[in-house]
Amino acid sequence: MKLTAGLLASVIALGFAAPSHAAELPDRIKKAGKIVVATMPNYAPITFKDPATNKLTGFDIDLGEALAKELGVGIEWQEIAFAQMIPSLQTGRVDIALAGMSDLPARREIVDFVDYMKSGAQFYTSPAMAATLKTPEDLCGKKVGASRATNWPRQIGEWSQANCVAKGKPAIEAIGTEGSADARTQLKTQRLDAAVQGNETLPYFQSQEPNSYVLIGDAFTVSLSGIPVLKTETQLRDAIKEGLERLQQKGVYDEIVKKYGLQANKLTPIGINQGTD
Repeated sequence: MKLTAGLLASVIALGFAAPSHAAELPDRIKKAGKIVVATMPNYAPITFKDPATNKLTGFDIDLGEALAKELGVGIEWQEIAFAQMIPSLQTGRVDIALAGMSDLPARREIVDFVDYMKSGAQFYTSPAMAATLKTPEDLCGKKVGASRATNWPRQIGEWSQANCVAKGKPAIEAIGTEGSADARTQLKTQRLDAAVQGNETLPYFQSQEPNSYVLIGDAFTVSLSGIPVLKTETQLRDAIKEGLERLQQKGVYDEIVKKYGLQANKLTPIGINQGTD
């Protein structure tokens, strides 16, 4: 069959259109054919390792895989300590990070965040303490732990000031722990009366350890989790944002949200640097 000039032009145009998503990325990523992503698999169900296979899994992992496909490149995961993720962006070891990182103003001195998920600080306790700690106000004067690597200890103090001290009740003793896992361990051994963790993670631990954790009230803060990108990488930042928006339009984002039971944490629309301290 002979192609007309117009049809030939259309075929050529379609040929160039196929890899258009990858063309949005910086040249170095297009040439490499992959995006390098930092994660730390200790934050189920956001990012963790499947106990049966020891493979990376979780909301962020599925989202990252879908995003790379949408952008037309492969993905390389690198397991990096949370505190080293932003320095690893600065040294060029990784391109972005997917680790449920909170979009905080202090971090935005170095990176821009593409916000993709909501989170909230949630009080919880053990079944042994649940009979006396029925409401958040019952925590006044109690020991409440949370990972010191997060802003939760400060937020516990702020909540205590407004809801305990200001009402003439004893302040909560906010205790920084080595991480959320340490807080759960101290709760089980009754070194803590209660603890705080992101509301996106607690349903998973309740399912994994039945009758171990009891929620107290609702989340008392709202924060945003984002994908950090160096401020100098505006082309990459915008490609990530547009890729996530397309995943939402196609329903892929919603499918991943539903898979991990994170409907309460869905964020629409995708934003940039919308987090608060």
